[in-house]
Amino acid sequence: MDVRSSTDHVPLCHESLNGSCPKSTYPAAFRVPLYVFFGSSVVLTVVGNLLVIVTVVHFKQLHTPTNYLILSLAVSDLLLGGFVIPPSMVRSVESCWYFGEWFCKVHTGTYVMCCTASILNLSLISIDRYYAIGYPLQYSVRVTGRAAMVMICVSWGISAVVGFGMVFLELNIVGIDEEFYNSVACTGGCVLLQSVASSTVSSLLSFYIPGLIMLCIYLKIYLIAQQQARSIHGKHAQGKPSAAAAAVSKMERKATKTLAIIMGVFLSFWLPFFLCNIIDPLSGYSIPPLWFDMVVWIGYFNSTCNPVVYALFYSWFRKAFRIILLGKVFQNDSSKLNLFTE
Repeated sequence: MDVRSSTDHVPLCHESLNGSCPKSTYPAAFRVPLYVFFGSSVVLTVVGNLLVIVTVVHFKQLHTPTNYLILSLAVSDLLLGGFVIPPSMVRSVESCWYFGEWFCKVHTGTYVMCCTASILNLSLISIDRYYAIGYPLQYSVRVTGRAAMVMICVSWGISAVVGFGMVFLELNIVGIDEEFYNSVACTGGCVLLQSVASSTVSSLLSFYIPGLIMLCIYLKIYLIAQQQARSIHGKHAQGKPSAAAAAVSKMERKATKTLAIIMGVFLSFWLPFFLCNIIDPLSGYSIPPLWFDMVVWIGYFNSTCNPVVYALFYSWFRKAFRIILLGKVFQNDSSKLNLFTE
């Protein structure tokens, strides 16, 4: 770990305090564009995910197990955009943490909780899609709204325990606590340092294992969908088409494709961080802080992209967005509008 000692020639986060972290001072010409860029991402993330949440909550037609899971995913993205990203923006641009030690722990715990909740929600979505495509006749019985809500509550409970438990109990620095407090901890810093054991276990449980399971489930779904498509094509060729069944099957496959894209975007955006998270402790913490900060921001931008994917692939989401933005959502019986018709 590269530990920089404070001298009279090194600017500090808190000049009047002993043990202050050194500060990297960037010129205004560099800081202002960064604030504009990061601030814009915060606005887009908050507004986009609020639109998703209001859409699912308001329109009764969207009160389905799948959309409840999408709602839960949007809540985690909203928490990241509204609570986690703004302080991270200040820390990244100013290279100091000015919000106190206690809020640092709350901020870090919320960050870990939201990332864990996102991957667990995506895992639940993949299971939901598997039953919708693989067992369409049993889907409405096995996957109910109540079952979805129970799964969501369990996933958030697990995420909260993982996030806040690791941070407040300091499980992340077990075995390296002496090194952390002697060489890393300083006033004006907020760093989630992890030991080899902590980074490996947390990365496996929060990303790699769920990600691998999701990829296997979606591969299975793809094979089932291909088989169903051939079956429907064969029935059409025999002159025995089932228009209703074909339409439902097509709609389910489109939903599955869209949600698979959401999963793929999440895994792609967070993969650089989780690679660094495992490599850094193993390499003696040799990854530069600036690089680590950059891969964290790449992960943050995933929360900005999700509403864009919904808008691109779901015509009924686009229609709901227009209704909300035009204020028609306040009209009587607007919650009963049919979003699946143009």
